[in-house]
Amino acid sequence: MKKHRGGVAQRCGLATSAASVSGQKEYPVASLQELAVIALRREPALQAIEFEHRWHSWGDVRRVAEAVQTALGASGIGGQAPVAFVPRNRPASIAALLGLIAQGRTIRMIYAFQSPAGIARDIERLQPAAVVADREDFAPEVQEVLGKEGLAAIALNGMQAAPLTGFEQARIGGQRTGPAEPQIEILTSGTTGPPKQFAISYRLLEQHFLASPLAKTQGDNSESSPPFLLFFPLGNISGIYSTLPMMIRGQRVVLLERFTIEGWHDHVVRYRPAHSGLPPSCVQLVLDANIPKEDLVSIRALGVGAAPLDPTAQKAFEDRYGIPVLLSYGATEFAGPVAAMTPELHREWGRTKLGTVGRAMPGAQLRVVDPDTGEVLAPGAEGLLEVVSPRIGPEWIRTSDIALIDEDGFLFHRGRADGAIMRGGFKILPESVECALMLHPSISEAAVTGISDHRLGQVPAAAIRLKPGASAPRIEDLEGHLRKHLLATHIPVKWLFCEDLPRTPSLKADRPALQRLFDSS
Repeated sequence: MKKHRGGVAQRCGLATSAASVSGQKEYPVASLQELAVIALRREPALQAIEFEHRWHSWGDVRRVAEAVQTALGASGIGGQAPVAFVPRNRPASIAALLGLIAQGRTIRMIYAFQSPAGIARDIERLQPAAVVADREDFAPEVQEVLGKEGLAAIALNGMQAAPLTGFEQARIGGQRTGPAEPQIEILTSGTTGPPKQFAISYRLLEQHFLASPLAKTQGDNSESSPPFLLFFPLGNISGIYSTLPMMIRGQRVVLLERFTIEGWHDHVVRYRPAHSGLPPSCVQLVLDANIPKEDLVSIRALGVGAAPLDPTAQKAFEDRYGIPVLLSYGATEFAGPVAAMTPELHREWGRTKLGTVGRAMPGAQLRVVDPDTGEVLAPGAEGLLEVVSPRIGPEWIRTSDIALIDEDGFLFHRGRADGAIMRGGFKILPESVECALMLHPSISEAAVTGISDHRLGQVPAAAIRLKPGASAPRIEDLEGHLRKHLLATHIPVKWLFCEDLPRTPSLKADRPALQRLFDSS
């Protein structure tokens, strides 16, 4: 195993630091790499991951991790060679992730939720020395790139891992090396375009993720404690942020390959967690499913993040279930959340701040600026949000998010400027049309995007998902409904009724996919 900043005995707290004796601030006592090694040495019989109602033990996790490590060691690649990882939300992928971290590998994430040609293209672009993926993701197109680039490959199959036949040894690509300090190159969500890589160092993960509120508030790791539900893709910030702290500290987890209301409901009813979370787009789905109030009685707070939540859905959920909805705001570029609504803030401010994503978290700074001049705007004025994230550094990060900060310091996220529709000389935020559509009694969910128009440049188009049992309204009725809330320029010129809306792996509205849907209709 490659050493990563300090010996295990010293870094794992087997010796007491002078800082802790003197009462000064204590720093993390173990590196991420060492913590992964320790996690894999956990008692083999202990439950680790429940998947499809079957528990996998820490012994199972360790066997997969060690098989990945052995295959990489025998492939001929160096200790600093980067590894492309195509994880699926399956136990073997979590085990492989821990095994890669325990070796101090630089990991380059690739989404599995794309075509084989897309995976092959990403492998070629990322220039790894080896690839770890599920057996089903090594399609002919992928194997062709492996051969051309001279890469080693390890296939995950159930709870087993082994070299892919014919790709046991690395050739040309095996000479590649990554950065001196190991990192995980996660993916953005791809809401407005192709997902992009964003590097997070092991050091950052140690200092901020493993000491995060999420890692500290999930109870103990005994079998009497409710397991934590994982459903975000392993390849993005939400997946890493939720998965790594749980596995490092030994918290049992229930893993969903893809988020479903049925899977979430099943977890809540069987394990009765005090805290739970939902993607924003799924809050309305819970309401539509008419889940009995008594089924959710254990939940004291519901965390919601990753995208804006329609205030109408938030109010309806809180009214029906009596559970406070605590929104947060973050991004891959900030390496996690920078603003959050806490239970204390919710108790104090309640409905007076409906729709807020809370106040700045400790160490974070927020401001709203004029998009043209960069001038800092007064409280209550909408503009582009800028952020200082303590995980990244002291510089202000300009976002593409339109927001306002009120006089009490609460942040309200209005939408993305880079998703705005320019209809002639009028700027339309898709989120403003979506919120107005959600006020219609027959509509459960709406997604709006811009489509090309030879005269105006772009015009809005809307995809609608109806509530269960609702009949599709007439287009003229929908247009009349919107005119009560919006300017005439905001009225969509094209409509689609869908059983479900296209989503990114993070369950956000996939606007490029939505545009393709309209182009083909």
